Amino acid sequence: MSTENPKAPEKLFESINAESKRLMQGMIRSEDTAEIASNLASLWSQLVMHSWTNPQSWLEMVNQYQKDQFKLWNDLIHGTVDSRPPKDRRFDSDEWSKLPVFDFIKQSYLLTADALSKSTDAIPLDEKEKKRVKFYTQYFIDAMSPSNFVNLNPDVITEAMRTNGQSLIDGMQNLMSDLEKGRITMTDESAFTLGENIGVSEGSVVFRNHLFELVQYEPTTETVHQRPLLIVPPCINKFYILDLQPQNSYVKWCVDQGNTVFLISWANTTPEYSHIGWDDYVQDGIFEAIRVVKEITSEKKLNAVAWCIGGTILASALAVMQKKRDSSIGSTTLLTTLLDFSEPGDLGVFLNEEEVNMRAVQIEKDGVMSGKNLSLGFNLIRSNDLIWSYVVNNYLKGKTPPPFDLLYWNSDPTNLPATMYNTYVSEMYVKNNLAKPRGFICCGSPVELNKIKTPMYFLSAIDDHIAPWKSTFSGTELVGGHLEFVLGGSGHIAGVINPPEKNKRNYWTSGELGHGPDHWLESATNNLGSWWTHWHKWLEGQNARQVPARQIETVGDYKEIVPAPGDYVRVRL
Repeated sequence: MSTENPKAPEKLFESINAESKRLMQGMIRSEDTAEIASNLASLWSQLVMHSWTNPQSWLEMVNQYQKDQFKLWNDLIHGTVDSRPPKDRRFDSDEWSKLPVFDFIKQSYLLTADALSKSTDAIPLDEKEKKRVKFYTQYFIDAMSPSNFVNLNPDVITEAMRTNGQSLIDGMQNLMSDLEKGRITMTDESAFTLGENIGVSEGSVVFRNHLFELVQYEPTTETVHQRPLLIVPPCINKFYILDLQPQNSYVKWCVDQGNTVFLISWANTTPEYSHIGWDDYVQDGIFEAIRVVKEITSEKKLNAVAWCIGGTILASALAVMQKKRDSSIGSTTLLTTLLDFSEPGDLGVFLNEEEVNMRAVQIEKDGVMSGKNLSLGFNLIRSNDLIWSYVVNNYLKGKTPPPFDLLYWNSDPTNLPATMYNTYVSEMYVKNNLAKPRGFICCGSPVELNKIKTPMYFLSAIDDHIAPWKSTFSGTELVGGHLEFVLGGSGHIAGVINPPEKNKRNYWTSGELGHGPDHWLESATNNLGSWWTHWHKWLEGQNARQVPARQIETVGDYKEIVPAPGDYVRVRL
């Protein structure tokens, strides 16, 4: 392809569309592409079958759709098309309404999308299957939006004309660069360097094994709380979501509140780790970290904070510790953590047992569950925001996305060992064995969550689509001991990373437990600002005693190996 003549942007249209297809093939493995296509074909066959078993309702829907399309065409001819912009960011600009042909394309697409969406509502399927039908139908609808095609998007054409085709050339360069990386660029990645302007809290790696590095952070106060604080991030992501920049770092904030903070930085695993299982993350991960923290601080108890799958691992570890009468963890905080997986939310569309078993064979063969594929799966759930908006911005308009620390982190995924990942999906999501007394075996012990008596603080997020808050709330009904449940505003990430200084969002507290999530919310108090301060008051209530600040050792077994953020977190896919 030649790009020497920027005055002929129309010559790039065909190339852009062809390369866009190549990009998606490059980002999604052929077997994953086939799986999506197979699911779509299978589920749409159910629509066709339903049309034969219930022809009257189907014919009525088709007839209404034809009437709506005819009216739209008639309005276009007579210049009476209703050009009010739909509530859809893809069509926000005036360009979609200025020329009747693009207004017609937009309105026709929206009519078709609405008809397809409604057709899935009429299928007599159980709730789980209907969710799958709706998901794959919506994925098809979103992918086919005219805004995603260079010659159907007036904003793209206008930008190409304004720049004499340079926007298309820039877009092609962005596209080729992403093909090399195998993923879509969501932020200006050159703006961030780990350890320089992101993940910069001062500290040291003081312990390391094959599975994790333990980071100890420098104190910023003269005295600290007696109990040290161990943070267990999700092994499905890098830990520095908790230490993005000083102004939004949960780690720094915890240190500044007078805590001796330790953090697990999980290894970004390779196929050589394929045999590593759930028990290894408990035994060689959680238990080893607890041992080292206790040795460094000479304390018998510590406070633990865990997020997402990190919380699920920690809960299973607590159950094992209970059997051993080990009370090393004095309090536990679970951030957006599922213990009951019966209602997994949007992720459930990928968890059909037959598909899970087929995928497990491939993952076993690969040795790892690819972090890129995991990230893509999460992005597919919000494809308009996390895929197609960047396709339009980066490749069709030739723009570079602005710097954003959260999206930089989101573009830095981690692999999971095959054995551990397959156990996680099969035992938790498919069979929901963790929620069943003695249903899940961890480190040789049948897990009984109801026997855990450690005081627990549950933080959920009201718009969380990864760990739906009503599902995480179910965890409060599975464990024993003193419980505190708090519901934050926003979603899985923004609901957690909400520093008090910004005074943003809200959170609910003090609802009545024991009567389900809806009753809890009805009886709860709505508070403005961040849940962080509420949580730390709860933490101080577990043990408020102060001791002199603990400095990182300069000699001995736990002196600095490398400065924070360490080596494991720097391994990129």
